[in-house]
Amino acid sequence: MALNKNALLRYRTIDRCLRNTGRRWTLQDLVDACSDALYEYEGKQDLVSKRTVQLDLQMMRSDRLGYEAPIEVYDRKYYRYSDPEYSISNLPLSRHDIEMLNSTIDLLRQFDEFDRFHDMADVVSRLQDKVASASKRRPIVDFERNPNLRGLQHLNPLYDIIASRQTVYVNYRSFNSRTPRPFILFPYLLKEYRNRWFLFGSRAGDMKLFNLALDRIVDFHVCPDIPYKENPEFGEDFFDDVVGVTKHSRLKKELILLRADNHQASYILTKPIHSSQRLIEKNHADGSMTFELNVIINNELIAQLLSFGAGIRVLSPQSLATQLRDIHHQATSNYP
Repeated sequence: MALNKNALLRYRTIDRCLRNTGRRWTLQDLVDACSDALYEYEGKQDLVSKRTVQLDLQMMRSDRLGYEAPIEVYDRKYYRYSDPEYSISNLPLSRHDIEMLNSTIDLLRQFDEFDRFHDMADVVSRLQDKVASASKRRPIVDFERNPNLRGLQHLNPLYDIIASRQTVYVNYRSFNSRTPRPFILFPYLLKEYRNRWFLFGSRAGDMKLFNLALDRIVDFHVCPDIPYKENPEFGEDFFDDVVGVTKHSRLKKELILLRADNHQASYILTKPIHSSQRLIEKNHADGSMTFELNVIINNELIAQLLSFGAGIRVLSPQSLATQLRDIHHQATSNYP
């Protein structure tokens, strides 16, 4: 439920009073303290009524705000916490709040490759300690990670370079090259695909878009003398028509038809290859299904289609069907 500012100020004032065990607090004392706090913080001279403070005490005792404050009356006149160590600032959380925090902690711990999350590690640990007493459980969310992957040390400095919109000089050695190749890039994005990180940017001069695998970057440094430039071709929808990360200007979307047998059809149906995937036909006799994709044909798509083995057949375009056939033939020749 929403709290107004004055109510929250009264709760904190009452809490501060009840934690002061060196004094005995009557209802009128709490009313006066709340009125003084209202005047001090808001400049309002309106007096807080006894009825308002009584309702505040009732609210703090309840679980509606997650406080469940152990407020008791003794000698039929004075108020105190039965637990002298209690404070509403210790854990002002409902059980639902605690579960939400536990889930958030699980998610935050998956991003430990970034320094910003390293800096948060102590905060996350302390937060976890705070909620552990109320809900002890082991993590229930775990993302796929590869801590031994090369190039992870580049994530943080490249993140800062992109955030500050700086041009960067990169020495990059591809798998097919023995010597590094220099690039001067306007970097736009760090993207992860299948446990591997890539840097996307435009090459200075011709503004050609490139993606560089972080594990193949030899070194890099900022170029402060080269003004940073945006590329209008690189927008939020840049990856909408691809599987993976490979996209070049020479690659165009194509309409792909493929038939999946009864072993692979349900899998492809429930886990689409691409967001453009549509079910075209379902054969009830043998359980096969025909799907349509409108996507760029790149290496990542081909690798995913190959992962289905003999369970799929590409019907069109013929060029893709021929490419997959040749790869399968070559693979079978490895097993005489």
